Amino acid sequence: MRITLLQANLYWHDPVANRAMLEERIFNLPEPTDLIVLPEMFTTGFTMEASNVAEPMNLTTFRWLKQMAAQTGAVITGSYVAKEGGKYFNRLIWMQPDGQFDTYDKRHLFRMAGEDGIYTAGTRRIIKEWKGWRICPLICYDLRFPIWSRNRMPESTDFAYDLLLYVANWPAARRNAWNTLLQARAIENLSYVVGVNRVGTDGNGHPYSGDSAIIDYKGDVVFRHSDTEIIHQQTLSLDELRSFREKFPANLDADTFTLAL
Repeated sequence: MRITLLQANLYWHDPVANRAMLEERIFNLPEPTDLIVLPEMFTTGFTMEASNVAEPMNLTTFRWLKQMAAQTGAVITGSYVAKEGGKYFNRLIWMQPDGQFDTYDKRHLFRMAGEDGIYTAGTRRIIKEWKGWRICPLICYDLRFPIWSRNRMPESTDFAYDLLLYVANWPAARRNAWNTLLQARAIENLSYVVGVNRVGTDGNGHPYSGDSAIIDYKGDVVFRHSDTEIIHQQTLSLDELRSFREKFPANLDADTFTLAL
C-alpha cells in the first residue's frame, strides 16, 4: 500500500486557507497513492474555540474530503472540529473514493488544554479495511494510552489491524514522548505505526516540530522528518508484516483483559 503523509504548517482558524493549501499539495503529489493522512484539526489548528470554527456534518470540509478522495482515488483522513446534536467533537473522517465514510471521535481529550471541557469524547474505535489492509485511525493524545490501541480481536489472539494511524497537533515541548510512544505502539502491537503531526507555531504561541514518522512492526524508524513542511510517500509491505508475525508470534502470549468505557 502506498501511503502519503502531509506534514504542514496550518493557518490558525482559517479553514478556507488550509483547505486550499492542502488541496494544492494533494493535486501535486509526486506519485499516485492509496491513503492520504492529514494532521489533527487540519482546518484550524488545535483550538478550544469550538463554537467559532465547528462545522456540521455534510458541509464544507466534509464535502471537500469527499471531493479529494474521489479525484485522487485514495482514502483521505484527518480530523476537524465537528458539531452534532449540540455537541462538539474532535472528529476524524475516513473518506473513501466511492463516498463511503466512517467517523472516529477522539477518545482521550487533552485535559491540560481544557479539551475535555469543550469536546465530547468518543466511545468507539474503528478499524477500516482498505486495499487488503486493516487500519485503525486514532488522534493525538490517544497515543499515550496503550490499552485503547491494543491490537487484539475480542475473545481471540488474532490481530485486529495491520496499520495504526495517529493524526496529531503534538507540541515540540513533548516531542520525545511522541517519538518514543510511536515506536512503543509498533513494538507492542506487531504493527506498522504512522504518525502525522503539524509544524509551525499556532495561534496560542505553541511551536510544533512535526516528527511525522513511519515505524515498522519491529519498532524501527522507516521515516521521520522534523521541523519543516514535507510530503512523504512510502510503500508498506503487508507480506513482510505477516512474515514477521509468523516468525515472532508474541501476540499468543498477550494478557487478556476487559475494557470498561
